[in-house]
Amino acid sequence: MGTTRYAAGDARDTAGARVLVVDDDPHIAELLVTTLRLAGFQVASAGSGAQALEAATAFRPAVAILDVMLPDIDGFDVIRRLRRGGHTFAVLFLTARDGAENKIEGLNLGGDDYITKPFSIGEVLARLHAVLRRAQGADERAVLRYADLEMDQDAHRVRRGERLVELSPTEYRMLHYLLVNAGRVVSKAQILDQVWQYDFGGDAGVVEKFVSNLRRKIDVGEPRLLHTVRGFGYTLRLPPDDAR
Repeated sequence: MGTTRYAAGDARDTAGARVLVVDDDPHIAELLVTTLRLAGFQVASAGSGAQALEAATAFRPAVAILDVMLPDIDGFDVIRRLRRGGHTFAVLFLTARDGAENKIEGLNLGGDDYITKPFSIGEVLARLHAVLRRAQGADERAVLRYADLEMDQDAHRVRRGERLVELSPTEYRMLHYLLVNAGRVVSKAQILDQVWQYDFGGDAGVVEKFVSNLRRKIDVGEPRLLHTVRGFGYTLRLPPDDAR
């Protein structure tokens, strides 16, 4: 049986949502925790159902990635107890059970989505962001800001400091998605889905082209805000020294 492990994450990413990872396989748990921390989330992990119940109260996550097949209490019973205890955070089930009846049971118990093993990290991140968007609602603010970058959605205008930034419609949509997810890493597949509605298809090379165009327009001076996280995707965030 594993121990409950808490990882607060980097201080500059404290605005990231809290995610509880529950899986008794230490390799899977470590992979998920490491990936989520790199994506800007605050993460806690638990290796059993009992530890998950304890962590839910201590950590107060926005969403849990919950394995169904746990060594003591299965994931379905965990969510029953969580809901009876008044916990309403989103739950993303992770399991080797791929039968339709299992998926229906999990969703009927209050789960928000279902991923079967083996899985890709890109799929987990995409589904996690989708669950969080549904749980928290889309950002309705008229003005989005990060550092000295500002997007006025009513005026359809972007500024970096005092400088007006001219963007194409596609560049504008991409920047909007990055601003809404500022501090988090978004994958090429997520950008394709959100900006071009390709549903994880299409040519990922087009993302690189538009990211390059966007970087030339918004990162004229310092500090640079648009960063590539190799193997994961892109993120809008301050360099470490500027984020202190």
